[in-house]
Amino acid sequence: MLRSNNSLIYFKKTIKRNWWGLIASQKRFNSQTSDIKGPLDGVRVLELGQLIAGPFCGTILGYYGAEVIKVETPETGDPIRIWRKIDIDGVSPWFRSMGRNKKSCEINLRTEGGRKLVRQLADKCDVLLENFRPGTMEKWGLGPDELYKTNPSLIYTRVSGFGQTGPYASNPGFASVCEAMAGFRYITGFPGMPPVRQNISLGDSVAGLTAAFGTVMGLLARNKINSRDKTGQVVDVAIYESMFNMMEGILPEYDRFGEIRQPSGTSVTGIVPTNAYPCSDSKYVIIGGNGDAIYKRLMKVVGREDLTTKEYETNKERVKHKDKIDNAISDWTRTYTSKEVVEKLEKAEVPCGHIYNIKDIVEDEHVQDRGLLETIHVANKDNEGWNLKIPAMSPKLTSTPGETKWAGPDLGQHNREILFDILGLSEDDVKNLQKEGIVGKTD
Repeated sequence: MLRSNNSLIYFKKTIKRNWWGLIASQKRFNSQTSDIKGPLDGVRVLELGQLIAGPFCGTILGYYGAEVIKVETPETGDPIRIWRKIDIDGVSPWFRSMGRNKKSCEINLRTEGGRKLVRQLADKCDVLLENFRPGTMEKWGLGPDELYKTNPSLIYTRVSGFGQTGPYASNPGFASVCEAMAGFRYITGFPGMPPVRQNISLGDSVAGLTAAFGTVMGLLARNKINSRDKTGQVVDVAIYESMFNMMEGILPEYDRFGEIRQPSGTSVTGIVPTNAYPCSDSKYVIIGGNGDAIYKRLMKVVGREDLTTKEYETNKERVKHKDKIDNAISDWTRTYTSKEVVEKLEKAEVPCGHIYNIKDIVEDEHVQDRGLLETIHVANKDNEGWNLKIPAMSPKLTSTPGETKWAGPDLGQHNREILFDILGLSEDDVKNLQKEGIVGKTD
């Protein structure tokens, strides 16, 4: 556990690690990354969240070296274990990815005995991560004010739909609703049509990234806070605010000109040309020719240098002729396959690309060369298990890289390690807790 003491950060004695079970069979880097400590090595995280937003933050922290203890409800666990496609062992491959590098411990938070154990764990951690509805942790006696009494250096990271304060704080905050109220859904789609949803829970993942960033800033700040009483702080992450941060110039443009950005289909308002263009093989390619010099190279390839005169010289002028320019490019792309279009434009150094599905991504040579795909082994009690491809995390650090050490664990796989080794409970203590339904099995 990493502790701070004013400007001094030091490590307490090394925590015994039990990397039992599931080891990554393919590393992201050619070097022996398992021998290199990640940038968050020595940081212990207590993850109390479930589903996506909170756990994705935990996944990021764990990938870069933090020890992540994931508390789950006995017998059922995180609902994402059985979301979408279910593997032959009854667990979603998605969880094997989201739960990577985490230690699963079954503790019933809805019991006083379970909450007592969590308080004890929090005292031994650098970070507490939760994504319950605001007020839930306080109701359980696990709010920051309570935990700071015994662990004043704790970074208390909270992810919710609308934040911990304000009139909407207690509202349920699923990503779909938060994306809409952040303005993201309003600009996504085609004019006059219902807003389009991207086929992922984008708001949850963006909030998870924001929470991971906030957590690391909180950890860095501990040795900058000039206080003998408390160096920890609360990191308050709202999903709708995380999405609102992605909205670029929409607010200042509205404030200065009263303009409300509208949906624009496959293009981007005020930038020309950038669009999806049809090809002869019924596929589309993305072309971004909006740089002034790039635009001239693009139109030379297209054979429409007549559209590179002074009235098309900068983006400001080109916006006035958007349809004319897009139609000229489309007329050209329709005469070639998507592969031919990309090859011709790459030679001219015009930004362009195929629209990939997941099969295309897996088979792409650049993706493979960059190590974007990791292969981990999922063990199974009844057989030798199987290998599973999961996405590596970004960014790539050259000296202290992240890595996947094991797949998302079986439910309660680390009960014994957490209850006995970290909490120091006796066999009798654990048996009594099991009888009361407070903790999971340890055999």
